[in-house]
Amino acid sequence: MDSYQITRFAQPLEKRSYPTPALKGREVLVKVQACGVCHSDLHLWSGYYDLGGGKRISLTDRGATLPFTMGHEVAGEVVAVGPQGDASAIGRFGVVYPWIGCGQCDACRSGHELRCETPRTIGTRKDGGYSNYVVVPDARYVVGYGPLDPRVAAIAACSGLTAYSAICKLPPLTKDDHVLVIGAGGVGLAAVSLLSHLTPARIVVADISEAKRQGAIAAGASAAVSNEDEARCTEAVKAICGGSPRAVMDFVGTQSTGQMALGLLGRGGHMIVVGLFGGEIAVSISMLAMRNITIQGSNVGTLEELEDLVELLQDGRIEPVPIASRPMSEVNDVLAELLEGRAAGRIVLAP
Repeated sequence: MDSYQITRFAQPLEKRSYPTPALKGREVLVKVQACGVCHSDLHLWSGYYDLGGGKRISLTDRGATLPFTMGHEVAGEVVAVGPQGDASAIGRFGVVYPWIGCGQCDACRSGHELRCETPRTIGTRKDGGYSNYVVVPDARYVVGYGPLDPRVAAIAACSGLTAYSAICKLPPLTKDDHVLVIGAGGVGLAAVSLLSHLTPARIVVADISEAKRQGAIAAGASAAVSNEDEARCTEAVKAICGGSPRAVMDFVGTQSTGQMALGLLGRGGHMIVVGLFGGEIAVSISMLAMRNITIQGSNVGTLEELEDLVELLQDGRIEPVPIASRPMSEVNDVLAELLEGRAAGRIVLAP
């Protein structure tokens, strides 16, 4: 088994070879067809998450050990199962649901794995898909993708699922409502494509990149503006919406985008924060109540939501975001492109 691993944080990944893993219990071995490169991989690669105000979450302090194999957007074929595994799963082509809990706590036992405090997330806690094989705890976490392109199936596990789950948290919308999407990278662009099919609301996009703004228009946005200057962006959005948007979805998650999103909310406005770039914003507690404002975080999604999303993608009505294919051997080049903001759409690696 060949894996591209972090051996030192913020340094190029190294290719290392290991014996094919021996499976235990209900584990299954998935031969990787495609693995998406997600922006959150940059945080893992750097070794920390920025919490704002000079505070960080160190992955080492959270128990991360090196070497480690990233990659949580995986599509592939089940080629082996453990001694208590479901043998009928062998030969299944599916997308791996990576957001797996410990399986023992109250949250997991009640079917709420995303609330688990000690998860076994593939690609962030357990070795992931920057490899030619990945071990999955149970066959039920390999969702058959049917006629889908495996590259499209792979990115459904995170960027697609993250966008879909965030949209599911929106309040009821009408054709007279506007939704502002901040950030038209891989996840934001997926949200635009899904929003145009799942809601009647008009979609406005803010991004500093002209190319990404054009991509958002092609994906279904009715308008796109630059957010390089916060004040001008706010003015432009309000002009387009005829006031405040009904909801703002921040797929960047910096101090400036968060503050702009909050400032744009009208009475009863709903702000959903998805991006993880870091920082902190000032919030008036009184104004939350007086203006009935909702600020909600959204991180990835449930297994059931992934199953629903895959079914939705299979009917062919939703145009997938642009996908570039690269060999796994170019993973360090891809990470550099992502870090420098040069990647449009999504990049998927193949062993």
